[in-house]
Amino acid sequence: MKVYDSFYIDGKWVKALGKETFAVINPATEETIASVPMGNTEDVDRAVAAARKAFPSWSSTSAKQRCDIINKIAALMTERQAELVSAVSSAMGCPKHLTPDLQVKGPTFAMANFAERAFKMEETREAGNSLIVKEPVGVCGFINPWNYPLHQFVGKVAPALAAGCTIVIKPSEQTPLQDLVMAQIMHDAGVPAGVFNLVIGAGPIVGAALSSHPQVDMVSFTGSTRAGKMIAISAAETVKRVTQELGGKSPYIITADADLDAAVKYGIDDVMINTGQTCTALTRMLVPQSRYEEAVALAKKHTESLTVGCGEDAFVGPMSSARQQATVLSFIEKGIAEGARLVTGGTDMPEHLTKGFYVRPTVFADVNNQMTIAREEIFGPVLCMIPYDTLEQAIDIANDTPYGLSSGVFAKDKDSGVAIARQLRAGQCYVNGGSFNYLAPFGGYKQSGNGREFGDEGMHEFIETKAMQL
Repeated sequence: MKVYDSFYIDGKWVKALGKETFAVINPATEETIASVPMGNTEDVDRAVAAARKAFPSWSSTSAKQRCDIINKIAALMTERQAELVSAVSSAMGCPKHLTPDLQVKGPTFAMANFAERAFKMEETREAGNSLIVKEPVGVCGFINPWNYPLHQFVGKVAPALAAGCTIVIKPSEQTPLQDLVMAQIMHDAGVPAGVFNLVIGAGPIVGAALSSHPQVDMVSFTGSTRAGKMIAISAAETVKRVTQELGGKSPYIITADADLDAAVKYGIDDVMINTGQTCTALTRMLVPQSRYEEAVALAKKHTESLTVGCGEDAFVGPMSSARQQATVLSFIEKGIAEGARLVTGGTDMPEHLTKGFYVRPTVFADVNNQMTIAREEIFGPVLCMIPYDTLEQAIDIANDTPYGLSSGVFAKDKDSGVAIARQLRAGQCYVNGGSFNYLAPFGGYKQSGNGREFGDEGMHEFIETKAMQL
């Protein structure tokens, strides 16, 4: 077990002022693999002070200077990929052979992609007698989740650096190890002291201190809608900018003329990857009544073909914690109690496993959109299959949710899929098996949050626009 006792603040590793520690547990083995310090409000004050002090000089650097540093960070991420993979896999539970493609390579690409975007800060335009320029928003507080920890790190840190902002980041205490690696990468890449600061801690303490801090200009949060509302209230006192990527209960419409086998397989894989701990997971599969039982049989067959565990053949790993395991199992029990048909899975431990926070990949049929399992985000390997009679009804069911983070359509061709996608109230839509794209904006409608990460739109969140009347 490795014991950490320091945070990265003002360009160096400094002992935490908070006295509490947190045990980082490998969810596949239930063994404690690390101990990390838990910060307090004084740790946050130190980090914010460092970021505030560094802001004037960092915000006035040239775009080329920031571009070069971001490229260096991305290069070091590539060099230290094995270390990042190990950090994410061991704390998160993602099977190690899936972790490079699922958790590390994409964020590395995204980091490099923001290097050239630094030059957007030097673009100006004229409107009548006004010169319009861009400036960085200021000191940013970032509060990140445990499920895709490096994705969310890069989605916030990369555009902030490109824009010329300074940073205080709080990773989830469950999965902080890759952030500790990234702090050293920032140091080795030559990020100036105070530009990047790291404090680990509990959301109600460190997260609350960041979101309410009068010297923080912006807070970006990824997590539950419940916590997001609390952060928005906390930030309102100082009228700081708030961006959030929150919960989801994403619909997936399969049309009557779609390739049903391909559509169902894509939907199952989408829900079960990362053990269902994906905010964009297409957890409500809407299937035409005329093909419903055929789809249910295909879902059962493909789900039961997936290997659960942490070995080289595993597709479904453990839940991230015992607490998350218990939460998901309680939702499965609710589904059964509400009368949904349990097609496969359930509350029993996978037969070949005796330890680890595992949940069997589960499929429910005969679900209606008013059931708890169709309304609330389960965040586990659980799929709800809902029948529909007409495409109009399917679209109504899809949009009947307080969330709007993601959605999916599988139709006979691209044009048909896009026509349906345009009617879905969500920040993104996966059409006919499309894959995640780091060049596109990511974020939600409704109670799934506000603001965007990645792409050009990801830069906009960190920019203030100034008009100079000449």
